Amino acid sequence: MTDLVLVRHGETVWHAENRYAGVSDIELTPRGYEQAERLAEWTANADLAVVWASTLSRAVITAEASAAKAGLPLHTDARLRELDFGQAEGLTAAEMKERFPGARAAFESDPAAHPLPGGEDPHAAATRFVAALHDIAAANPGARVLVVAHTTAIRLALCRLIGVPLGEYRRLFPRLDNCALTELRVRDQGRAALLQYNSPIGAVR
Repeated sequence: MTDLVLVRHGETVWHAENRYAGVSDIELTPRGYEQAERLAEWTANADLAVVWASTLSRAVITAEASAAKAGLPLHTDARLRELDFGQAEGLTAAEMKERFPGARAAFESDPAAHPLPGGEDPHAAATRFVAALHDIAAANPGARVLVVAHTTAIRLALCRLIGVPLGEYRRLFPRLDNCALTELRVRDQGRAALLQYNSPIGAVR
């Protein structure tokens, strides 16, 4: 078995207005850098074997601090990136309701069945993200690994791994704070248990 600590990157400049970043490469705020440093302090004593991150810069920068503090290798995998939100990239929910009200309403009803216009299929996103996690777990049996990624991709992966419909991710996991800790224990045949969700740094050993 392998324990995977999934972490959303530090706060970005779009966070205050809750703009959908997706695959847009958005900078961290000063607070985001501070969150990354606090995560790094936790990482130094967390018995980790390796650090993985999405290829988007907000995840890489967050993960770099942890890898450097703990003296661990940092690897990246494009499969860990956030969903592409298509025409919704850079928009707030209110702006989406103005530009494509029907599509936004359908998304809110079932975000897995009705991705935002031009956006990535959430089922495909969950498949590639979970495949990356399985590969990381297989390469690190018996270890604990930090994975820095993104809020929607992580929540979709959690649904897939614990066996609940993907369309429930916004209801079951309504928020995922920047640099909070979510821990999964992945066993043989890809079975997974959720050990902790959205815990402040320090709440998990």
